[in-house]
Amino acid sequence: MGAIVSESSQIDAVDLQILRAFLADGRMSIQALSEKIGLSPTPIARRVKRLEQAGIITGYAALIDEEALGFQVAVFVSVKLDRQIDHALSTFETAIKRLPEVSDCWLMTGNRDYLLRVVTRSMREFEAFLVGRLTKIEGVAGIESSIPLRRVKSSLSRTF
Repeated sequence: MGAIVSESSQIDAVDLQILRAFLADGRMSIQALSEKIGLSPTPIARRVKRLEQAGIITGYAALIDEEALGFQVAVFVSVKLDRQIDHALSTFETAIKRLPEVSDCWLMTGNRDYLLRVVTRSMREFEAFLVGRLTKIEGVAGIESSIPLRRVKSSLSRTF
């Protein structure tokens, strides 16, 4: 496998092994990582630090089961703004960042301006969010909701 070149670093096969290991278990210790990869802990620690400094590893987080916490409803919501100018985009993004029900928000190409993933405890709570909060954001011209039936695939990153 050849090296992958990014702006700030060169990634080799060992770095890819480290990244794959962390995707499978983000709490893996340097010692366990070194045993898995077959290098001593010191060079593994140096590589992990370099991957962090290069911005390839951007952080570590726990994966939370939303349903286990009572969040039974996830809805994908497409939003169209009345105008696609900097001020309108900025206003919408600022408002969305304040809404805890929105777990993800993407600026999109195509017919809609944004795609949101909204998570609530019930359809009634989603309706309250939609009618009481999302539709009241300045500049929102159209909303289309899609309810997923089941997740077919989930991964944290592209398989490499």
